[in-house]
Amino acid sequence: MSTHSVPFLASGGAISEVIAQLPSAIDFLPADAADSFVPVNTDWNWASCTAKRGLDLVLALPLAFLLAPLLAAIALLIRIESKGPAFFRQTRNGICGRPFQILKFRTMCVMEDGAGVVQARPRDPRITRVGRFLRRYSLDELPQLLNVIIGDMSLVGPRPHAQAHDREYEGLIPAYRHRFAAKPGMTGWAQVHGHRGPTPTVDVMAARIQHDVFYVREASFLLDLKILFRTPLAIILPRNAV
Repeated sequence: MSTHSVPFLASGGAISEVIAQLPSAIDFLPADAADSFVPVNTDWNWASCTAKRGLDLVLALPLAFLLAPLLAAIALLIRIESKGPAFFRQTRNGICGRPFQILKFRTMCVMEDGAGVVQARPRDPRITRVGRFLRRYSLDELPQLLNVIIGDMSLVGPRPHAQAHDREYEGLIPAYRHRFAAKPGMTGWAQVHGHRGPTPTVDVMAARIQHDVFYVREASFLLDLKILFRTPLAIILPRNAV
């Protein structure tokens, strides 16, 4: 697992145990976080248990192997079309606000990180031709299978945002920080309901956060399976993708 992974994930502890174990105050979780996220049943909390980690590995490892030729082909097309690396790394905040390096295929002619990240918008001139296709069908996210295997992410969870956007929206949306009570995911409850792409208004982001909070409160094995089965349809019929 990554050095940024939270220790409780290996032991199956609940979110209240995470809060107790961390050596410093958690800026990203509200004070009532431990009481807000009730386990799915009386024995364990799916969002933070070992079984969810096992499901991630059982699915992500063979997927990464099977998709390796496709990943190599995409990387080659990116390098042919424009100068720069095929992959893009950006610092994002994971569970309990722990930073990690998310891995994506490069879809733009710029490499933005830190405080100066500008959201992509329709007909954004920064997006390459190959990148536009990759973003439309979420193929740029496939390298995050490595993030899942390492342990920074899960297959299912709230999508991680750029740190600049975390800082912007946590002061505007009261429930925003609740999403950090679960590992970020490659797909999530918000994404299968069409909440992806640009967030031009606070209301648009708030609707996404509402779905993220629903997931971290109601996370279960069956809900993860439901999201995973619905994800291909959400990709084939994309809404709001740029």
